[in-house]
Amino acid sequence: MTLDARLVVTRPAFTLDLALDVQPGEVVALLGPNGAGKTTALRALAGLTGLSGGHITLSGRPLHTMPAESRPIGMVFQDYLLFPHLSVLDNVAFGPRCQGMSKAESRGLATEWLDRVGLADRAAARPRQLSGGQAQRVALARALAVQPELLLLDEPLAALDAHTRLQIRSQLRRHLTAFGGATVLVTHDPLDAMVLADRLIVIEHGALVQQGPPAEVARRPRTDYVARLVGLNLYRGVADGTRVKVGELPLHTTEPLDGAAFVAFPPAAVALYRTRPDGSPRNLWQARVEGVERHGDNVRVHLDGPVTAFADITPAAVADLDLTPGRQVWVSVKATETHAYPA
Repeated sequence: MTLDARLVVTRPAFTLDLALDVQPGEVVALLGPNGAGKTTALRALAGLTGLSGGHITLSGRPLHTMPAESRPIGMVFQDYLLFPHLSVLDNVAFGPRCQGMSKAESRGLATEWLDRVGLADRAAARPRQLSGGQAQRVALARALAVQPELLLLDEPLAALDAHTRLQIRSQLRRHLTAFGGATVLVTHDPLDAMVLADRLIVIEHGALVQQGPPAEVARRPRTDYVARLVGLNLYRGVADGTRVKVGELPLHTTEPLDGAAFVAFPPAAVALYRTRPDGSPRNLWQARVEGVERHGDNVRVHLDGPVTAFADITPAAVADLDLTPGRQVWVSVKATETHAYPA
């Protein structure tokens, strides 16, 4: 059940060219900005979008030559696409029935899957009578009831409210852990990716820009998109020992490097001052406040200077510093919270 694919889809203004491998039992999340090619990749795997080139093999068998309905795939769509005229039980039984199973057998299998996802008591309900979280679980049961070798999930939690999403995310992780096939998940939510996936693949402009375990990608982003996704300030410069020169600004770090390097630090590590602080911090520069916005329980300050940066500070600090657009401030970041790695 190993997935090995190269997905090439060419359109007039866009080309997807993505190499993809997923091991049995592994969950791989595709992340990227809108228009990056995530859903196109998923639809190509499912056979809903034709390839312009490349291949899709599953355990050595070519899938790209098979019609969509013949591929050993289960798919959960963003809006679930449950059949409104069928009961929950018959929605889940639909796939096995199409595979040639008798009505009694397919309904028996559907009952088992509804029990696994905790919805045995909703078997007779119609989709319109379900909550968002219940509909998501029915869609997952329907996808798994066909005993797929490859499971495809397109933004499976996007339609849920925040409270339901928290609960369903943990349940979905449990079901994915028990699934022995390959799983490809498309999401724009970094938390969904971090919790559900074993490996992240980041796509921008139809091409892979970074991949690795979630913790590694979060710790060492390689593009501005990934840095914003995981909440870091990211710069590219030239390292000389524990100093990285970003433009004309030298940033001191904890890791000694030489040559092209990335340097990153979290917005929470940024301290702001009305006047030059005492003690001469090693990473210190002047900047202009470009904007101020709420960010969770804190306030995110947008700064422009030798480098653009984000700072997360308390509402009280905003008032004390009288931060308004256009104000000049001093910016400081501790070297111990500034990390460098090879570019």
